[in-house]
Amino acid sequence: MRLVRWDPIGPMSRWDGFRELEEMAEGLGELTGRGPIRAGDWSPAVDIEETDQEFLIKAELPEVKREDIEVSIQDGVLAIEGERKLEMEQKGRTFHRVERSYGRFVRSFALPEDADAAKVRADFKEGVLRVRVAKRAPTKAKSVQVKVA
Repeated sequence: MRLVRWDPIGPMSRWDGFRELEEMAEGLGELTGRGPIRAGDWSPAVDIEETDQEFLIKAELPEVKREDIEVSIQDGVLAIEGERKLEMEQKGRTFHRVERSYGRFVRSFALPEDADAAKVRADFKEGVLRVRVAKRAPTKAKSVQVKVA
């Protein structure tokens, strides 16, 4: 047996974990029949609340324009996607540090069975997107009398 020293900069170490995760997500999407799961350049923070009447999803989207946000529901999955554009350096302005993420983003959430995809509304104010998904009224189990012959 021969020992080989691991070289983290060598040609064999070009592992891209994010690419592997995207490929795995695409495979899972195809396996579940929901299509490929999309990934973005960054992922905004999200809170999800539930009341008796609705689900409330709040996404932090500072410096994202309303026209750069899209909310959709398809096959029981709510998707929030858009883009935060990077400010370009201008003459007389130099960025010394850029820590915030920019580019495309996608957040997807499987809706519970009691969510009513036909009753969704969204508003965007002060950098926070609020998506409200109404709940369906609970259905009562019907009792059926069966005659025995």
